[in-house]
Amino acid sequence: MSTAISPRNVALSLTELWSPRVIGEVDDAYIKVAKVHGSLTWHAHDNEDELFYILKGRLRIEMEAGDVELGEGEMFVVPKGVRHNPIADEECHLLLIERKTTLHTGSDVTDKTRSIDEQLRPL
Repeated sequence: MSTAISPRNVALSLTELWSPRVIGEVDDAYIKVAKVHGSLTWHAHDNEDELFYILKGRLRIEMEAGDVELGEGEMFVVPKGVRHNPIADEECHLLLIERKTTLHTGSDVTDKTRSIDEQLRPL
């Protein structure tokens, strides 16, 4: 049976920061939500674009060519191969759309890196 899902409510219920959770999929892409605060890490996704949509709060995405500031209801696509570092000065809730092959922090592994198995855990 099909049921509707509220990305805002799922993000609100998350207890871990920088730990995206898969809430759906469309063709070869996952739809994820995350609760973030602070800085993730500089990284790139060599073969995949990454869409950030702000459900709550503000997010700054640092990039070598200049930063992008996003507020609630705004989105930005980081093009494949672009090094970036998401930063939230206060708690922020995100919706992400990424291809299923996208590694959380690209080839850069830190203590905040989450495997796809971790992201697919039941909510």
